[in-house]
Amino acid sequence: MIARIAVVLPCYCVRDRILGVLARIGSEVSLIYVVDDACPEGTGDHVERTSTDPRVTVLRHADNKGVGGAVVTGYRRAVADGADIVVKIDGDGQMNPALVPRFAAPIADGRADYAKGNRFYRLAGLARMPVWRIVGNAALSFMIKLSSGYWTIFDPTNGYTAISGRVIEELELDKVSSGYFFESDMLFRLGILRAKVVDIPMEAAYDGEASGLKIARVIGPFLIGYTRNGFKRIFYNYFLRDFSAASLQFVFGVASLLFGVFVGARAWAISLATGVPSTTGTVMLSALPVILGIQLLLAFISYDVASSPASAIHPLLGEPELDLPQAPAEEPEGREAGPGPTGVVASGRSG
Repeated sequence: MIARIAVVLPCYCVRDRILGVLARIGSEVSLIYVVDDACPEGTGDHVERTSTDPRVTVLRHADNKGVGGAVVTGYRRAVADGADIVVKIDGDGQMNPALVPRFAAPIADGRADYAKGNRFYRLAGLARMPVWRIVGNAALSFMIKLSSGYWTIFDPTNGYTAISGRVIEELELDKVSSGYFFESDMLFRLGILRAKVVDIPMEAAYDGEASGLKIARVIGPFLIGYTRNGFKRIFYNYFLRDFSAASLQFVFGVASLLFGVFVGARAWAISLATGVPSTTGTVMLSALPVILGIQLLLAFISYDVASSPASAIHPLLGEPELDLPQAPAEEPEGREAGPGPTGVVASGRSG
């Protein structure tokens, strides 16, 4: 069975670039959804008036829902229209539409349920990436590994993704974060499903486009979200669904570490107040639980790393084996991306 591939493009203030992105989407894609997220530039109207690609459908939000809300709208419509694989591309031109087959391939052949881009795979490409993006992604990566359970992935905020339509149906989309935390929250929810996620090496183009993601502004909320999701995941996977030696390692590791830190802090405060150094026994009473707690938590993390999802789940959910559609050797000249109807509430394509 040939995979039916859909592309979702959330759009907000990308009127000047959206048609160029649409024109570069290859013939292997069957459906294209332009989601106008209450764009003040009228991107959706512009696409409808200008584009002639019969694959394009314009979906509209009356109010701005954020990039995550726009993607969820596209996901729902794509699944309703029978898409097997849904690829999300930004409308600002920083993501190369020619990579769609590369992202769809591991899902089509049953190796993965979700594929995401990784701009850090090729070191040569980092020279063109703004330094603040490198630092910001590095700061967030460990937290997303812990919160999602996907220890082998990197570049957590990368928005170039592909997902199985069958897995979309298993997700509680109403609970997914609608803002810039969307990609990270998706990984957490995929981890709860035990879906297989793979990184796809890619390069991003930086030609002066302004990114809406400001690392300094979001790093605080992101860290809070990662911490919350991390404890949820540990509770779901190690106490609610299962109970193992790793569960005990986590409980006793946290307890031992907190006990040691508390005893040490209390002894240090008393020593400062009285001027009397703490005894060797007091120091050991603090140091040993801290050391034991760290060792137990490292053992827990080692178990967690080894438990990362190893196989795709969508073939087990009833999805037939898929093949990628074959694009022609040469793209016909003059093909333009075309408009689609309106709606969030969307229309079906007008031709």
